[in-house]
Amino acid sequence: MPLTKQNFSEVLLPPPEVDNATRDSIREKDDSFLAGEDAFGSVEPVKKPTGRLVMHSMAMFGREFCYAVEAAFVTPVLLSVGLPKHLYSLVWLISPILGFVLQPVVGSASDHCTSGWGKRRPYILALGVMMLLGMALYLNGDMVISAVTTKRGQQQQTWAIVITMLGVVLFDFAADFIDGPIKAYLFDVCSHQDKEKGLHYHALLTGLGGALGYLTGAIDWAHTILGRFLGSEFQVIFFIAALVFLICLTVHLCSIPEAPLRDANAETKLLLKLDEPYEYGSIVKVKNSYLESGYAEIRTLPDLGKSTETPHTEVQRRMTIKSLLKALLSMPSHYRCLCVSHLIGWTAFLSNMLFFTDFMGQIVYHGDPYAPHNSTAYLTYERGVEIGCWGMCINAVSSSLYSYLQKALLPYIRLKGLYFIGYLLFGLGTGFIGLFPRVHSTLALCSLFGVMSSTLYTVPFNLIAEYHREEESQKQQHKGKAEDPGRGKGIDCAALTCMVQLAQIIVGVGLGFLVSAAGSVVVVVISASAVSLIGCCFVALFVRYVE
Repeated sequence: MPLTKQNFSEVLLPPPEVDNATRDSIREKDDSFLAGEDAFGSVEPVKKPTGRLVMHSMAMFGREFCYAVEAAFVTPVLLSVGLPKHLYSLVWLISPILGFVLQPVVGSASDHCTSGWGKRRPYILALGVMMLLGMALYLNGDMVISAVTTKRGQQQQTWAIVITMLGVVLFDFAADFIDGPIKAYLFDVCSHQDKEKGLHYHALLTGLGGALGYLTGAIDWAHTILGRFLGSEFQVIFFIAALVFLICLTVHLCSIPEAPLRDANAETKLLLKLDEPYEYGSIVKVKNSYLESGYAEIRTLPDLGKSTETPHTEVQRRMTIKSLLKALLSMPSHYRCLCVSHLIGWTAFLSNMLFFTDFMGQIVYHGDPYAPHNSTAYLTYERGVEIGCWGMCINAVSSSLYSYLQKALLPYIRLKGLYFIGYLLFGLGTGFIGLFPRVHSTLALCSLFGVMSSTLYTVPFNLIAEYHREEESQKQQHKGKAEDPGRGKGIDCAALTCMVQLAQIIVGVGLGFLVSAAGSVVVVVISASAVSLIGCCFVALFVRYVE
C-alpha cells in the first residue's frame, strides 16, 4: 500500500486501548525532549567519581604489565625454542599488519554493537581473553608440546617454534587492538572533563604497570618457592601476569555501566507513536552517556517514506568494507593530520624503544652479542642489556609522574604546548644519547622517554575528545543534522590507534636495513631523534587545536 500523509498519520495515532492519561504522559516527555530537557538522561553525562575513573584505567595497568613481561622474556623464549634469526622480522610484522587492516573494522563494528552488555565491553573482554591465550602459548609453548607428544627431535622443536610464534603474534595483536575499545568506552560514558581526567589516569597506570612489569621480569623466580612449585621461571611469570591482568580486566569491566545500544534505539522509537510527525527530525539531537548523536538508523520521516530498509539493515549496510573505507577516506582533514602526527610520534618512539637494550649492550657497554656465551664480551653485553631494562623502568616511572604533571601544566600551555614539548624533549634526549653514549647520562635521559610515552597516550585522544565535542555542538546548532553518520567514536579511536601498528610495520621493515647499512645501532637512536624533531614541526604547524 502506498504511504500517504493521511494513512501515515493514522499509523502514528496511539491505539484505542491507550487511555488519555498515558497519552498525556507521553506528550509531556516529548515536550521536555524537544525542549532539550532530560528525556533519556542529561545531555552531558553526569560527573563520574574519581574511583570509577581509576577502576576504568586498571585495564591499562594490566595491559602494560603484560607488555613489560613480554619485552623482558619474549627474546629469551624465542631463542630457547630455537627460532631462526631470519624469522624474527616475521614475528614482529604479522601482528601490526593484521592490526592495521582490522582495527578500523572492529572500531566500526563496536559503534553498532547491540549486545546487552554494551557496545565496547564485549570486544574488550574478547581481546582480553586473546591476550591471556597468547601469553599462555608463548611462555608455555615448549611445555605444551612436550606434554602433547613424546617424540623428540626436529619435529618437536618445529612445533614448539610454531606455537611460540603463534602466541607472540596473538598477544601482540590483542594487546595493540584493545586500546581502541577502551578509549571509545571512556568517551561513551564520560563527560568532557571526565574524559580528560580518565586519560590522565590511563597514562598514570600505564606507567605504573610497565614499571612493575619490568621489576617482575628482573627477579630471578627460578630459585623461589613459586619457581620450584610451578616448574620453571616462565610458568611463574605467566601465573603472576595472568593473575594481575585478570584482576585488572574484571575491575575495568565493572567500573562504569554501559547501556545497550538496542535499548537506546527502542526508547527513541517510542517517540514515533505520537501524532506530530513533523517534529521528530530532531531526534538525533539527544545525547547522553548511552545515546550517541548521529545514529543513522534514526532518520526523519520523509526519509522513512523513501526507504523500506529496517534499521538493522541500515547498520549492516554501513558496516561493509567499502563503506568503512569511504568513511575513513572522507574523514575531516584535521583528523587525518592528527593521525599523521601520531604515526610520526610512534615511529620515533618505537625506533628507540625496540632497540634500546641492544644499544646499551653494544654501544654504551661495548659488548658483543655474537661473541661466545662464556666470553667477557658477551657477558659485558648481557650486563648492558640488564642496565637497559632498568632504563625502561625509569621510562615507565617517568611516564606515570609526567601524566600527573600534565594536569597542572594544561591550563598554562594547553594541549598544543604539551604535544610540542613531548616531541621536543624526546628528540633532544635521544639525540644526546646517540652523540654521548655514557651510562649515567643515558639512564638520566631515559626519563625523557616517559614524557614522550605519556604524551602519546593522552594528548592525541584529548584532541579526539575536543573534536567530538565541537562536532556535537555544531550538530546542536544545525538542529541535529549529522554530517557523517558513517563515523563514530569507535572508528575515530581505531583510526588513531592503528597508526601504532603502521609505525611498527615501518620500524620493523626500515630499521633493519638502516642498521645493516650503517653497521651500528647508533643509527637507530639518531633516526628516532630526527623523526621526533620533524614531529615537533608537524604538531606545531598542521595539527588543529580547539581553543
